[in-house]
Amino acid sequence: MLVLGRKHKFSEQELQKLNKKFKNIKITRYTQRVQDDVLQELEEAISSEHYTLLVLNTKAKVGDDIIKFLTNLQFREGRKPLRIISIENFMERYLQKCYIPDDHTNLDFLESIKPFNPVEYALKRAIDYVAIVLLYVLASPIIYYSRYKIKKESPGTSMFKQLRVGLNGKDFKCNKFRSMHLNVHHDPYTRKNDSRVFPWGEVMRKTRIDELPQMLNVLKGDMHFIGPRAEWNILVEEYEKKIPYYNERHIVRPGITGWAQVNYSYGSNIEDTRQKLMYDLYYIKHWSVALELKVVWKTIMVVLGRKGL
Repeated sequence: MLVLGRKHKFSEQELQKLNKKFKNIKITRYTQRVQDDVLQELEEAISSEHYTLLVLNTKAKVGDDIIKFLTNLQFREGRKPLRIISIENFMERYLQKCYIPDDHTNLDFLESIKPFNPVEYALKRAIDYVAIVLLYVLASPIIYYSRYKIKKESPGTSMFKQLRVGLNGKDFKCNKFRSMHLNVHHDPYTRKNDSRVFPWGEVMRKTRIDELPQMLNVLKGDMHFIGPRAEWNILVEEYEKKIPYYNERHIVRPGITGWAQVNYSYGSNIEDTRQKLMYDLYYIKHWSVALELKVVWKTIMVVLGRKGL
């Protein structure tokens, strides 16, 4: 895979995924370089390695000589043609996430983001009810065990309600198992080895057990079984100031589990939030029953202690 430009800077996690799909990955810097130098680097790369995919990842205008060189590679004899793909399409196809620009200048990626239509919503609710019944039957022992462990390790109520942001940006009371000691200092982000979290609370967070009481919210209609994570309203206010289009994820109901949750770990900063939003938007844009089942499978892998990535 040959990448022209650095409009999107691939994260370490993204590169790890791509290394499993592509034998060679070369990123050629484009902006603020002499066209002839870029062309020479591309020619040397193509002649020394067998690349079959070129990702256009630059905001700058591509020179005529480079365009001619690249298009000719699509008709080379004796070797597979070089496929050319935009960074937007590349990320959706190979990373299953939507591209979000850093500078907020191009909002074309929002064009196909839309709510579920009536048929999709009916399917979603059917999946919700079936999933919640099965989940309760399978998880009831761990639910009662968790309540016992919470009260043993951190006396007090085992559950709490917190205002989370749901459909159309409206707040609702979200049920969760308590994973932190009572009356701890306020910090909206959870960090590694967080002293506020008691041992069983850490287990619940890693395995998503703390989300199980949200089954009540699903039955009530506040949430779906699968969807974007229901975020704390205080955090959402911060996110919307720094990511203007963050509220796009609120055109559908949040979920107990979701595409972002099984593909990205707990966030600790704005960049993590932006990364998770890419997965949320992909889920909304490409929703299907097959994707729904894939989320279920990856969630099971996470609960069993295997990475859902």
